[in-house]
Amino acid sequence: MRGRSDRVEPAAGQESVWDYPRPPSLRRSDRHILIHLNGAKIVDTRRSWRVCETSHPPVYYVAAEDFAPGALSPGDGGSFCEYKGAATYWHVTGGGVRRADAGWSYEDPSAAYRAMRGAVAVYPGRMDEVLLDGEQVTPQAGGFYGGWITPDVVGPFKGDPGTRGW
Repeated sequence: MRGRSDRVEPAAGQESVWDYPRPPSLRRSDRHILIHLNGAKIVDTRRSWRVCETSHPPVYYVAAEDFAPGALSPGDGGSFCEYKGAATYWHVTGGGVRRADAGWSYEDPSAAYRAMRGAVAVYPGRMDEVLLDGEQVTPQAGGFYGGWITPDVVGPFKGDPGTRGW
C-alpha cells in the first residue's frame, strides 16, 4: 500500500503532508487568495484559515464576507467530519455561472475548530482559477477532497489512485 513509505522528501521551502497532524491543525493565514469563476473575481483576500491533516494538502477557509456579494447561496448537500463536525454546502456563483455544492463550511464546528465557524472553503477544481500567492492551485484528486496543491507542498496525497484505504 502506498503511503508514508512513499513520502516525497520536501526540499527547502516545502512541506510534506506526511508531517501534518491528525486531528488536523487550524492556523490563521495571510497568504493571498484569489478565486475567479467565469471571469468574475469572487474572492480576493489575505484572511483565511489553513487546515492541515496528515496525507491531505492544505484547505483554506475564507470568511463568507470576503466573497463577492451574491457569490454564495445555500447548497443542497452536507457531510460530516469526525474532527470538525457537520459541514454545510454552498453553491458558488460568479460571472453568471453557478457551481452547485462547490463550497462548504462548518457553521457549528467542534470546540477545536470554533474559530473558523462560518468560513467557506471551495473545491479548486470547480472554480476557473484559484491562486495562492500568485501560484495556480492544483485540485486534490478524488472528487470529494478539497485540498489545495501548490509547489510548496509534497505528497503523496490522499485521493490519488490507490489511496482509498488511507
